[in-house]
Amino acid sequence: MTVLSVIVPVHQVREYLTDCLDSILGQPFADVELVAVDDASTDGCAEILAGYAARDPRVRVLTLPTNRGLGAARNAGLARAVGEYVWFVDADDWLPEGALPAVVDRLSRTRPDLLVTAYTRHYPNGGTRHCSLSRINEGRPVPEVFTVRDVPGLLSVLHITCNKVIRRRFLADLGLRFGSGWYEDVSFSYPLLLAAPRISVLDRCCYAYRQRPTGAITCTVSDRHFEVFAHWDRVMAGLASAGNVPDELRHLIFQRMVWHLLQVLGHPRRVPAHRRREFFAEIVVRYRRHLPSGGYRTPGGLVGLKHRLVGHGAYGLFVALRAARRAHLAVVDRVRSPLPLPPIRPARRAPVPAVPATDGLATDGPAVARGGLASAPDRAVAAGGLVAEGVTAVAGDGAAVAGDAGPQPRRRDELTDRTG
Repeated sequence: MTVLSVIVPVHQVREYLTDCLDSILGQPFADVELVAVDDASTDGCAEILAGYAARDPRVRVLTLPTNRGLGAARNAGLARAVGEYVWFVDADDWLPEGALPAVVDRLSRTRPDLLVTAYTRHYPNGGTRHCSLSRINEGRPVPEVFTVRDVPGLLSVLHITCNKVIRRRFLADLGLRFGSGWYEDVSFSYPLLLAAPRISVLDRCCYAYRQRPTGAITCTVSDRHFEVFAHWDRVMAGLASAGNVPDELRHLIFQRMVWHLLQVLGHPRRVPAHRRREFFAEIVVRYRRHLPSGGYRTPGGLVGLKHRLVGHGAYGLFVALRAARRAHLAVVDRVRSPLPLPPIRPARRAPVPAVPATDGLATDGPAVARGGLASAPDRAVAAGGLVAEGVTAVAGDGAAVAGDAGPQPRRRDELTDRTG
């Protein structure tokens, strides 16, 4: 049996597709199949996939007659997969060098039902942010194999599917499939984490998660962002019907629900402005409907304050808080990026009158009388110092001592701290 099936749903990603396919097929591991699902692309992706399938027998292409969405495309690929494990990779992302051998090695050593890997976000400006798994167990070593009850901190990892490698038989027995609509990862990842009897992690970047400036649903203003509520309703309904889930996990999943819904609302390029109040009201409904029976301990800081405002249904205060936060960040950015500084005038050398030399030789510099000491200004010039505006004294080694002019301001690039 093939060890690993990599399922790649494809739709209108011609610009990124070859990078994705090459990153999978070019790994130093041969026992892999690539199931590409063309979800009715019209930008030439079909021709690219056909070329790869003709050259590499590990590539299998499934073409959907109409566009059915990411969840349905993944389900179609899963139905065709034959590998012991399946890995869902989005066609605009890629696998870093060495990721495949590292994943297969971890699978062979721990034999998990679910393997979760670290990943890295890649931004359009070239910046990156590594998402590590090192803190999921509050500083304690993470067991080789565990359940989410043993390491509940795993629930704090973003609910994306692409950093999860799953035993195909376990997934089939569970009967779990992707739901329709946007945010399909939500209603897939949480039931998967709760049900897996053997979880392992690999704290190595095995997935490059591209943050596209355009084209992705995460940066598209649309009413379809309301579809996130159906996926969270599915998660919470499953949680309510499960009798063996500890209260701690119920509490953490409720917290992640509120956090995620506020993330969607807070993004400037998702929920249309005229429907933001309505979206907030839907969050309030879920908050009150799914509030843990034992009460809810809100997080600390600004995040916890937002959660409390949701609990009170205080949309006006929520908007005011966001406005104050934006104003604060604008001030911080202005301080970190001040206006260009005015040019600094070069220091002027003070004229030094010619003094007759004692032996009848003319000199353009100060004279030091035989057997005597030069005056302080003369000693300064002789030492290589400059008499500049605002400098009241010059040390013997030429280092200026600041006077009325004060210290010169630093360059703008020294004052700016931008991390990208």
